[in-house]
Amino acid sequence: MESIIYNQKGEQVGKVALPKRVFDAPWRADLVHQVVTSLLSNARSGTAHTKTRGEVSGGGKKPWQQKGTGRARHGSSRSPLWVGGGVTHGPRSDKNYARAVNSKMAAAALASVLSQKFRDNEILFVDALAFDAPKTALAKEILGALAKAGFPRIVSKKQNAAFVGLSGNEPVAKKSFRNLGNVSVGEWRNLNAVEALRHTYLIFIDPEKAVKFFEQKLAGSAPDVNRRQTSGAKK
Repeated sequence: MESIIYNQKGEQVGKVALPKRVFDAPWRADLVHQVVTSLLSNARSGTAHTKTRGEVSGGGKKPWQQKGTGRARHGSSRSPLWVGGGVTHGPRSDKNYARAVNSKMAAAALASVLSQKFRDNEILFVDALAFDAPKTALAKEILGALAKAGFPRIVSKKQNAAFVGLSGNEPVAKKSFRNLGNVSVGEWRNLNAVEALRHTYLIFIDPEKAVKFFEQKLAGSAPDVNRRQTSGAKK
């Protein structure tokens, strides 16, 4: 398997070999659903909180006598039936939304998504990006060139058109793309199934390194970039 490598002008400059285990994996809807819902659940802040009838203030006195008034009997104004009373089955901040996601499951789900997107012609490989200074106009020009190369929805889609995956921390490139509302920019080493499904196109910069990283990740031996940088830092 192989794919075309483009430059930032949308011109074909070469090809990259793709491992079948990453870009030709079968579509596993059950696995992708399980991993995506778990990751979305882990992303919940869990700050929404409602009070039960035992937590709201007031209501210590019986509103009116039990019988003889012609009205329904009530024992407390803190009842969920009353305005200002407690809430039944409302969101609670003490609820734990965390779900364990096995690293091999997450990698397999990502491979399934990448493979399906590759089959749908929604993955682009770009050799490099050259920015002398942060410039949104140049970033827009690059996306326009890639759109003309056979990926028109990069510029026509108004939201979540593409994810630009950088090979590392490139602040100039990030600043150039961040003003474009239909594009997200980040590092491809941080890509997961949720982010991949959220965008129509995935644009990988520095294809050789990206492909090698995803292949190692699926094999369970992807390098931990953060740990390597930390270990090399001076104390």
